[in-house]
Amino acid sequence: MDETNRRTFIKSGVVGGALGLFASSAYASSPTPKEIEGPFYPVMAQKDKDFDLTRIEGKEGVAKGKTIIIQGQVLDTDDKSVEDATVDLWQANGAGRYRHPHDSNKAPLDPNFQGWAIVPSGKDGAFRFKTVYPGSYPASDTWTRPPHIHFKISKKGYIEIITQMYFPGHELNDSDLLLKRKSKEEHKLMIASKVQDKPETYEYNIVLQKA
Repeated sequence: MDETNRRTFIKSGVVGGALGLFASSAYASSPTPKEIEGPFYPVMAQKDKDFDLTRIEGKEGVAKGKTIIIQGQVLDTDDKSVEDATVDLWQANGAGRYRHPHDSNKAPLDPNFQGWAIVPSGKDGAFRFKTVYPGSYPASDTWTRPPHIHFKISKKGYIEIITQMYFPGHELNDSDLLLKRKSKEEHKLMIASKVQDKPETYEYNIVLQKA
């Protein structure tokens, strides 16, 4: 993504965040539920960690899979936006494979998928990124993980949150061993909402608690 398009993409996310509270912000008084970091937090150094995970700087190819947009806000428990929070996110590619040396999944790696982004929340706490719909993958012989995206959100003065965002309506959500540990109210805080008038766009707010 060139610098002009990058600025336009970021600006559109900030404007989108300023248009009003997203659907999930009805629960903004409660901190986003915590989840395990999982075994696949990125360990391989990479320079490109920007908003667009579908392309890697210096390569011409595009990541395989269904392109989606994730947009949201970082808020605090008083429903106030948190600007300049660090939004650290990582996920499996469209086939369900992480770019991690310990991922033994037989699914193919995607050389054009960035897989990891570290971005700041903008004005009104907004963040926005372009990626692919993550594939499901086997966590064990009897457990298949539903599509999800990992988040680690931090800012000085707030308690860091590590969590996982899930997609609405996916059939594997009901049988996921991690989600089954959560209450119904926690489910609502961890499952993104689909934007009805924007194809393949999902909204997800993250609520931090002050330290």
